[in-house]
Amino acid sequence: MVVERKMQQGPPTEHRRILRFVVFLAVSLLAFSCWALINSRIDEAMPESVVLMANADKAQVLTGEDGSHPADDPTSSPTALPASGNTTADAVKMSDPVTRQPQVAGGGVERSERCDADSAALRVYVYDLPPEFHFGMLGWDGKGREAWPDVRDAGAVPHYPGGLNLQHSVAYWLTLDILSSALPDQGHDQPCIAIRVTNASLADVFFVPFFVSLSYNRHSKLRRGERVSKNRILQAELVKYLMRQEEWRRWGGKNHLIVPHHPNSMMEARKRLSAAMFVLSDFGRYSPDVANLKKDIIAPYKHVVRSLGDDDSPAFEQRPVLAYFQGAIHRKDGGKVRQKLYQLLKDEQDVHFTYGSVRQNGIRRATAGMSSSKFCLNIAGDTPSSNRLFDAIVSHCVPVIISDDIELPFEDVLDYSEFCVFVRAADAAKKSFLLRLLRGITRDEWTKMWRRLKEVAHHFEYQYPSRPDDAVQMIWGAVARKMHSVKLQLHKRGRFQRTGSES
Repeated sequence: MVVERKMQQGPPTEHRRILRFVVFLAVSLLAFSCWALINSRIDEAMPESVVLMANADKAQVLTGEDGSHPADDPTSSPTALPASGNTTADAVKMSDPVTRQPQVAGGGVERSERCDADSAALRVYVYDLPPEFHFGMLGWDGKGREAWPDVRDAGAVPHYPGGLNLQHSVAYWLTLDILSSALPDQGHDQPCIAIRVTNASLADVFFVPFFVSLSYNRHSKLRRGERVSKNRILQAELVKYLMRQEEWRRWGGKNHLIVPHHPNSMMEARKRLSAAMFVLSDFGRYSPDVANLKKDIIAPYKHVVRSLGDDDSPAFEQRPVLAYFQGAIHRKDGGKVRQKLYQLLKDEQDVHFTYGSVRQNGIRRATAGMSSSKFCLNIAGDTPSSNRLFDAIVSHCVPVIISDDIELPFEDVLDYSEFCVFVRAADAAKKSFLLRLLRGITRDEWTKMWRRLKEVAHHFEYQYPSRPDDAVQMIWGAVARKMHSVKLQLHKRGRFQRTGSES
């Protein structure tokens, strides 16, 4: 029996086309998903430097290979630059070409981690002088094995005496800062400018921690039974000590740092130690062969009036006094212009020009007077500079500097003409000249200087712990910059040391 099989018919042609399209679409979606997943993982694993290079290539397309924008291209727009007006702060954001770390105004680099000798701009060796040269004057006895006071607790460190002593306390603040610089739990937010090293062979500069100004203030007068003052004895002992040091003998003291900030301090020893770098208030009582701007640093006085906060600073209309001066009027030498100005200005209703001192609430009255004045007169006295300038700066009272021979702190990085008015002494002594000049300064011109004063005032603050770009860090930065020329001299001098010949 023949069995007849019935053939099954396949799907129609139209259905087969639809089925093939669905399969093709599914395969395509699967392939696209796999491709996207692989690319995303590649992007995550790609080094950041590759991304930066790609962005740099794009930037070259926009700016041209030389970094300049294509001329007359309406589609190109310039990149906005900082417009803070603080040139010091704006400049610090560039990276150091050697360390590749962000620079700071004082001359170092910002600390991302604890500062060390490899990252600091200035490596400082500190001589372990006996306490009588430094903190012993403040009551610290140095008993036990400690060479220095414990500076980890700012509230426990020996305090410097107040009053006018504070004006010349620069050595105290520098010593505290350098002693604390290498502590493991200190300075994460501090600029990495100066750090203490205990290996003399690693040092850029050798710091002499002698509180010279305080020694002058406290030990200059002869006590009962003394034939030589203690101040002179300390200076003589310091000279003997340094002359015995290998580091001094090797380079003649050129890489040493001493702080005789008071103009009358270290009178007996200054010539013997003049090869060192001095930190001074001015050059008024120094001969050019002993102190000069080529090798030495000018540092600000520590102001004695209260600093004004930005929000507490009276503006133009809230300062009714045009010009303010309070201090000693009868001075010798270059300070004779004070007497002339007193005769010219004493009867002007909007001018405060009187004798004053720290006695009878003098500092409090100066604080109130400067903060209510538009201009503060800084007139040469027995020396070209005075603390009055820095009192004016922190009071945001525009300084009028009448001192032909003055040298100013950090003038290589600060433009004082942006926030000060300079007048030659001969012009200031002319009748009506000074008042006509000051009254001719418009409200807008004064306000521009006032705003700049508020921006720079922190550069003149001494404090412990120190803060970025304050007076302490600015001084270390100035020393670091000065050391470039010092090292050049020392390296040239050492060319023929091996052969015993002079260069």
